[in-house]
Amino acid sequence: RAPNIIADQVRLVGTVRSLHPQTYAGLPDWIEKIVANVCNAYGARYHINYQRGVPSVQNDLALTQLLEAAAKEAWGSDRVLIIPEASMGAEDFSVYLQHAPGSMFRLGVGFQNKLNYPLHHPLFAVDESAIVTGVVTLAYGIYKYWHQEC
Repeated sequence: RAPNIIADQVRLVGTVRSLHPQTYAGLPDWIEKIVANVCNAYGARYHINYQRGVPSVQNDLALTQLLEAAAKEAWGSDRVLIIPEASMGAEDFSVYLQHAPGSMFRLGVGFQNKLNYPLHHPLFAVDESAIVTGVVTLAYGIYKYWHQEC
């Protein structure tokens, strides 16, 4: 297939992600309408095989605030970074949150004095001492949850 020849068929493959449940619910219909209109404009036919991925993570606000407080008390406010932007990563944890309230947080696993590579990079490595940080944060969060005043 040469780049200067009009293709007799096209195959588009990809992932679709959204931040809001309403958007997630409407995506298949929206994609269908766009593809149908483009194909109708050019007299083309189409077939869509839309396979839903996982929904976006919807943290429970109260549990998120509790975990944030626990982390700040355990490690100090200067060691807790609040990331204001939502992540567009696909995360299976979102499925758990459809069944029970919860809160997902990120745990810094980079090395202090070493070059760090991003997730999915072939040289990505984890400083396993960060596991202690995660365990202490979760354990203290659980303690605070069970001892909070109602």
